[in-house]
Amino acid sequence: MDIKNISLPLPAAEYNEDNESITRRTIEQAIEDLAINIKRLEELESNVISNAIRKKQFLLMGVKHG
Repeated sequence: MDIKNISLPLPAAEYNEDNESITRRTIEQAIEDLAINIKRLEELESNVISNAIRKKQFLLMGVKHG
């Protein structure tokens, strides 16, 4: 996964609605990207844990208890 470096623009001396809108959208997109990546990692982690549990259950099927 590539790491993106996003540099935020320096604020102007006076308020500029266009710059504010661009900055806000840039931050929103970065947060959305983070949320998507976190969700993917959680799904991957869940999948790995599920596979490990299944493997352990399979291996335990052959063990004699008692």
